[in-house]
Amino acid sequence: MSGIKNRFVAEHVRGLPRSGIRDFFALVQQMPQAISLGIGEPDFVTPWNIREAAIYSLERGRTSYTDNLGLLALRRTVAEYVEKTFGMSYHGDKEVLIGIGVSEVLDTAMRATLNPGDKVLYHQPCYVSYSPSIQLAGAKPLPVKVHEEHNFALQVEDLEAAWEPGTKALVLNFPTNPTGGVMSREETEKVAKFCIEKDLLVYSDDIYAELTYEGRHVSIASLPGMQERTIFLHGLSKAWAMTGFRIGYACAPQPIIEAMMKVHQYSIMSVSIFTQEAAVEALKRSDDSVARMRDSYHRRRDFLVRRFNEMGLTCHLPRATFYTFPSIACTGMDETSFCQQLLKEEEVAVVPGTAFGHSGAGFVRASFSTSFDKLQIAADRMERFVDRYRK
Repeated sequence: MSGIKNRFVAEHVRGLPRSGIRDFFALVQQMPQAISLGIGEPDFVTPWNIREAAIYSLERGRTSYTDNLGLLALRRTVAEYVEKTFGMSYHGDKEVLIGIGVSEVLDTAMRATLNPGDKVLYHQPCYVSYSPSIQLAGAKPLPVKVHEEHNFALQVEDLEAAWEPGTKALVLNFPTNPTGGVMSREETEKVAKFCIEKDLLVYSDDIYAELTYEGRHVSIASLPGMQERTIFLHGLSKAWAMTGFRIGYACAPQPIIEAMMKVHQYSIMSVSIFTQEAAVEALKRSDDSVARMRDSYHRRRDFLVRRFNEMGLTCHLPRATFYTFPSIACTGMDETSFCQQLLKEEEVAVVPGTAFGHSGAGFVRASFSTSFDKLQIAADRMERFVDRYRK
């Protein structure tokens, strides 16, 4: 019977792996008492002024469709915010598209710009959807390993080594999930020069930009010659604690946005109007709330990285996001066994590094988006565990 059912599944979908994060946390759900450092979701409730804007929108009966590109007021607000924050100028009427989170916007961007057989570079370890999204668009993913000794920043030499004829695009996600790695302006300029020389399109996922703790985030789209060849992807899930609102957006030259709109309108049509109106409020009047949450994450980061290094799990200092990516080499265990045994013995959940690609072998991802009290308990439990298995 299963063979009959399987023959109706598209071959390119049948071969896709399930999300390593979701498979692992199916186990976690069976242990409600466990402390989870796995899911990349803020433990903060969406700030009240944003929730109030959503409520007020519904109270006014705002329940209709919007333009396929998104609510015009939000697109114009996005353009203002992006210019103020990142230094790029976009026309809100025709160079911005609102989607259901960055994942949907990225998928739309790839389906609108990739042809079957195109090749796409992406750095690894990385967010779980990049390689599958490339494949679903009919293209071939080309992974580029980033290294701990470079603080998980992408090096242009590694890009050059991975490039192949027929490569059309690069996926860039800095600050990065799962490593918390960032790129300096100098490193970003080198990558930009490479993209111009190879005539590459760039999908730049800057979702964690506001959660930068040291220095200032520089988007590759802001560099000379790059805005015309970059699809800038951003959203409100992380820094504004709006994961359930599902608001993401793309900024790009008008012909690309027009192509993306065609894909978006036939698959999604438009995003819920009340969540879009809440997003207007978030971008216009929530700087203080974002800063307070960032300060809390900063404190948690410093604590967790210190504890990891003290217990022997070598961990670089992530300069952004709410993720740490410690090495488990001192235990002699592989990352999957480490996570399974830690969950079983100490009821603490972290994610195997290989959930983010084979380049994550020997590491685990631990999020500090949970409360400080729980981080303290989890760190004590992990130290006990590491002491038992240390080689």
